[in-house]
Amino acid sequence: MSGSATRETDIVVIGGGPGGYPAAFEAADKGYKVIMVNDDVAPGGVCLNRGCIPSKALLHVAKLINETKESAEWGISFQKPEINLDQLRDFKNRVVTQLTGGIGQLAGARNVEILKGFGRFKDANSVEVSKQDGTKETIQFKYAIVATGSSPAVPPVFDLDDDRIMDSTGALELADIPKKLLVVGGGYIGLEMGSVYAALGSEVTVVEMTGGLLPGADRDLVRPLQKRLTESFAAIHLNTKVEKLTPADKGITADLSGEGVEPQQVFDRVLISIGRRPNNKGIGLENTKLELDERGFIKHDAQQRTAETHIYAIGDIAGEPMLAHKATREAKVAIESIAGEFGEFDNIAIPAVVFTDPEIAWCGVTELEAKDQGLDVEITRFPWAASGRAQTLGRTEGMTKMIFDKKTGRVLGVGIVGPGAGELIAEGVLAVEMGAVAEDVAESIHAHPTLSETLMEAAESFSGQATHMYKPKRK
Repeated sequence: MSGSATRETDIVVIGGGPGGYPAAFEAADKGYKVIMVNDDVAPGGVCLNRGCIPSKALLHVAKLINETKESAEWGISFQKPEINLDQLRDFKNRVVTQLTGGIGQLAGARNVEILKGFGRFKDANSVEVSKQDGTKETIQFKYAIVATGSSPAVPPVFDLDDDRIMDSTGALELADIPKKLLVVGGGYIGLEMGSVYAALGSEVTVVEMTGGLLPGADRDLVRPLQKRLTESFAAIHLNTKVEKLTPADKGITADLSGEGVEPQQVFDRVLISIGRRPNNKGIGLENTKLELDERGFIKHDAQQRTAETHIYAIGDIAGEPMLAHKATREAKVAIESIAGEFGEFDNIAIPAVVFTDPEIAWCGVTELEAKDQGLDVEITRFPWAASGRAQTLGRTEGMTKMIFDKKTGRVLGVGIVGPGAGELIAEGVLAVEMGAVAEDVAESIHAHPTLSETLMEAAESFSGQATHMYKPKRK
């Protein structure tokens, strides 16, 4: 191995994901010399290479398959689909390749250098990069952005060195379509990937330790989704724990503990989806003053500035929620701070979206959070059964829910369950961020017939009657 070369830059960004590359681009746009250290196969991070994007490509396919079945109710019948797994895999990979290639082109246009390798702090002013060709290079910097992301959490009891026991990355590879798939964890990753495999033909069993799917999400929103998944999954076991997995030639034997659950079941594949952990190991934090909290996230202030005031932390390494769009916003804040501009992460509405079918999305304060905080709120719910557009789609199980300050009518939170909820939530985010009141939303003309009207009618319900729903007045 050759010696280590040394050079200087204004800003070094460690990580090329949805926090890292926007930070690098924003810095370059402001005239800084930027080096982005990326040890992944391509820029874009987990989200683009092994997460958000490929999973959504497959979820689109799953939705299409499901619609071919549902259309029989409308008098349109299709033959059972023939699945070419190689071609499906190629489609997913093409989407990823096109987008990562686009990021590379944008980096080149901005003169952002992408250095392929693993970055580690030598001290608070330099990063040593172990490059993919085996050499090392030291980058001395004025400022650094830590955007190292997160990885799937796999407890040691499940880490059995068997490729049939998968994390989300393995599940997205689509090695085959297992006859029986066990999903450990009823969070958004497990439900999204479970939905994909169920549509492709797998018998999917979900095991969740808590008493409900999507722990932490509003139960009003989860209820329609759980009902639909109960029909498409082979089984959903709540308040159930996977005690042990035992690989054998015939499959993976799972020992389950829970009321009314068969204690031993055999599956062809197992997906472990119980959360993610921040990538804080091996990056040389001990050579700096950077501090970790009790969950392993780097401590920082509202400008994303760490205990080393010229080093910033953004994205999953900087704390919950671990969402790509949160990372991108933090990137902007950090670079604004470096540039001496007023930048602060003061957003109060970070949207969360679960891309199942139906989708679930929410932002701002949830009903449970309002209760815990002792807020005096008014909650309105508009059922999609009263939506003309939902009726035309044959998807009336949805609901739009809004949470208002009871005295002022200010929009504090929005929750939506139904097809396209992830797109619709943007209006909710804008309403919460801008401090809109119920009247603002209710009196803004929404196109008819659209699902967006459900927000307008939910807002109408705050002070009067929604046009397409009648609630008897309390005496």
